[in-house]
Amino acid sequence: MNPLRHAFRYCPHCRTGMTLRAEGGVQRPTCPACGYVQYLNPAPAAAVILERDDGTVCLVQRRYPPREGAWTLPAGFVEYDEHPAASAVREVAEETGLRVRLTGLFAVHQGILPPDHPVVLIVYRGEVTGGELRPGDDAAAVGFFPPGEPPGPVAFAGHRRVLAALAAGREDPGIVTGED
Repeated sequence: MNPLRHAFRYCPHCRTGMTLRAEGGVQRPTCPACGYVQYLNPAPAAAVILERDDGTVCLVQRRYPPREGAWTLPAGFVEYDEHPAASAVREVAEETGLRVRLTGLFAVHQGILPPDHPVVLIVYRGEVTGGELRPGDDAAAVGFFPPGEPPGPVAFAGHRRVLAALAAGREDPGIVTGED
């Protein structure tokens, strides 16, 4: 991944051409005129594990790119003024039609959303409190499947790691970094 691909060419404050300057051991886009520093931070996303008594897990088939047609846990980006937990609950409702209550934090993963957008994925456990299972929003299909036997390819590495941990009976997949 080339994080500088997303760097501003010109300062958003004074329109001077940006240069690279070392700050905190990292080369960062910096304005030589006004001192503005552009931090190329990852976007937060939230996902929810909904597991039935029979061990099956709710998965959503992606309707749109990237990785259209592949499967994920119900998940999406955290909005500007939204707590990650609220985002997780909202995304489940939008994608699956289900209302949920979060019951705990499962894992936090770092990855890359294609083509090269850095993401921090916060994965919660949850339980269904209502609603009707149906694909919605950006979902082509939704259902419950054994975590080791998804109905097709799983779109992102963080989701694959979570499903692998669930299939192996591990409660905590550990801290793993890598690209999606």
